[in-house]
Amino acid sequence: MDDHMILELFFKRQESAIAETRRKYGQRLYRTAMNILHSNEDAEECVNDTLLKAWEAIPPNRPMKFGAFLARIARNLSINKWEARGAAKRGGGEVNMLLSELEECVPSKGGPEDEYEASLVTEAINSFLNTMEQTARIVFVLRYFHGESIRAICERFQMNESKIKSILFRSRKKLGIYLEKEGVII
Repeated sequence: MDDHMILELFFKRQESAIAETRRKYGQRLYRTAMNILHSNEDAEECVNDTLLKAWEAIPPNRPMKFGAFLARIARNLSINKWEARGAAKRGGGEVNMLLSELEECVPSKGGPEDEYEASLVTEAINSFLNTMEQTARIVFVLRYFHGESIRAICERFQMNESKIKSILFRSRKKLGIYLEKEGVII
């Protein structure tokens, strides 16, 4: 079933929308949550919570990119859960590493962020992603949005670890320069 048909089920408030969404996107959402949480139970809970949030948001929202809409919800819920449970105690070093890799080119939260500023940063990052070569963009999104390990990305692209790390390093540097040009204070 394509996204348009699934969204129509949501708008008709048919519960089969949840089942169809799980069938099409469940594995991807689970993998994103698992990459952050490293717990089967927590990852499954985040998938369920993602489906509930989608049910609550649609309607009135009609996401243009349904898969990205769901992935963003799952990622945010997973990060919130990770922060709440104290990742340092539970071996969540991978998420710490992901966040530290990006902290020098993305503004940090210094208190309650203004929604408008956050949307400008999001727009700028999305614009930056559109300027990237396809492989570099996919590697960047897999690593920093979906939380994929370097090893998993290496396997997917059949590249060695140093090549993937180099792509990520150059992408972070370019992102920092791009954000500065866009007036985003780092």
